[in-house]
Amino acid sequence: MPHETTRVAIIGAGPAGLLLSWALRDAGIDSIVVENRSQDYVQGRIRAGVLEQGSVETLTRLGLGDRLASEGLQHDGIFLQYAGERHNVNFNELIGRTVTVYGQQQVVKDLVTAHEQAGSTIYYEASDVAVDSLTTKNPSVTFVHDGEAHTIDADFVVGADGFHGICRASIPAEEITLFDRSYPYAWLGILADVAPSSDELVYALHEDGFAMLSMRSPVVSRLYLQVDPADDIKNWSDDRIWEALQTRLGTPGWTLNQGPITDKSITPMRSFVASRLAYGNLFLVGDAGHIVPPTGAKGLNSAISDVTQLAGALTAFYAQDETLLGRYSETALARQWRVQQFSRWMTEMLHTSPGDLQTGAFDYRSQLGQLDYVTHSPLAQCMLAEQYTGLLL
Repeated sequence: MPHETTRVAIIGAGPAGLLLSWALRDAGIDSIVVENRSQDYVQGRIRAGVLEQGSVETLTRLGLGDRLASEGLQHDGIFLQYAGERHNVNFNELIGRTVTVYGQQQVVKDLVTAHEQAGSTIYYEASDVAVDSLTTKNPSVTFVHDGEAHTIDADFVVGADGFHGICRASIPAEEITLFDRSYPYAWLGILADVAPSSDELVYALHEDGFAMLSMRSPVVSRLYLQVDPADDIKNWSDDRIWEALQTRLGTPGWTLNQGPITDKSITPMRSFVASRLAYGNLFLVGDAGHIVPPTGAKGLNSAISDVTQLAGALTAFYAQDETLLGRYSETALARQWRVQQFSRWMTEMLHTSPGDLQTGAFDYRSQLGQLDYVTHSPLAQCMLAEQYTGLLL
């Protein structure tokens, strides 16, 4: 049985796990990553695409910014659209900060390449992964890889294994509370081989439901429609999708570019936060500890924030200062609840209510009033800009 020892054992090779391992390597702290999926699967997941300025700065500081600088699309702001009119909120003019469109797949690709060149130890397609002795000074990870049983002894175990992973589930139920909220709408998302129809992201409230125009590159568009969570993607032909997008995003004198749809799926929307991100010598980062609805573009950025804080705390620990590590859960959750508030605010402002006609009509007109205030108040726009571009660590 192969038996290895490392300072930090990381479960999950998504962006959070790979970035934490890379940040620790940069600080001279060794780690081993264990992932139950294949490398191709990890790199192929289509997820978030907007990076806060702080996330860009973190990736660049860690030597992961070359492709990001050359291929990322820096945006000064967004458009908010309602009642058939489009209004620009320019973050750069308001607070001097920006965001960058650069898909999560590209971030993961950069991390995988960096780890391969550095010779990092990453076990893909590991099965029967389990953690043990989390409240002792010698926690361990066991798994099977290529038919052979493995054990890793570590100082710390980090759960970067997502909402359905084993790490959070390893905390006794009486020691953790899960705060969860499901929303009565979902996003139908598509990738299309067509140039984006706008230089900035467009968030649109329409009587038929929310729609969003985003992009992944100068030749690939990413678009979304609000749909019922119980809907089936089979009900949405390409023609029906484009027709709905044209209706919800349309403004006088403007046309939405259409092209071949290469991917489409429906994703339910939820908010979730665990009451603790630390238990003994186990720490949680990213989706293992919290999930936000995608409206505020906070999922990947929240994971990067967790990693930045935890990497700094572990670096301080090995420099004989345990203060930051002891406060990691508290400080990360304080930031996360502020992110949750913003994501919920954006979501409820821009999605139509599925209630009865009278309630829905009232809610829709209330949302119009809210958007009218946001797009005409400099102070409200500064609030939006500060949170969208990322709260400072």
